[in-house]
Amino acid sequence: MAILPIVTYGHPALRKKAERVSPGENVRDLVEDMFETMRNAQGIGLAANQVGVLKRVIVMDVSPMEEYKDEKPRVLINPEIISHTGEWELEEGCLSIPAVRDVVTRSENVHIKYLDLDFDEQELEAEGVPGRVILHEIDHLNGILFIDHLSPGRRKFHKGILLDIKRGDLDIPYPVIGSQEEEVRNS
Repeated sequence: MAILPIVTYGHPALRKKAERVSPGENVRDLVEDMFETMRNAQGIGLAANQVGVLKRVIVMDVSPMEEYKDEKPRVLINPEIISHTGEWELEEGCLSIPAVRDVVTRSENVHIKYLDLDFDEQELEAEGVPGRVILHEIDHLNGILFIDHLSPGRRKFHKGILLDIKRGDLDIPYPVIGSQEEEVRNS
């Protein structure tokens, strides 16, 4: 397992739509590295394009949160939203946009289908934080960042720190690929 650098705000990989994983494609090493990377950065969700790999792969583990301590880590390959209901606000952050947190309105419940690591089709209904993590990470796979859900005024409020991240002027406690670096992988 390896800790991969996380691409930060301004890097083109964060705005690209990730490609579907082909059945049988070997993503096990990628998944192991993504879990290691996410945990090293103290995150609870990570999409492959956040490590510069343009594949529709998500890892998540909300068990560090007390109320979700019994939740098992999940791998979601080619996730698709079947339905979503409700609405709630909660503060979000992102490993690719460190030092920026803000309240985002998302659906409270989500029903998805996806492939697990053995490429077996699964369905999952999630609510609360697990559902929010899924929606946040699916957004990443579609080139959407949580700050895109903010009002223009809230985005303007964060403009200074976003520019610092883009310029690489922020001390980040985990390995990153800045906006000027070109490393993007398709596998």
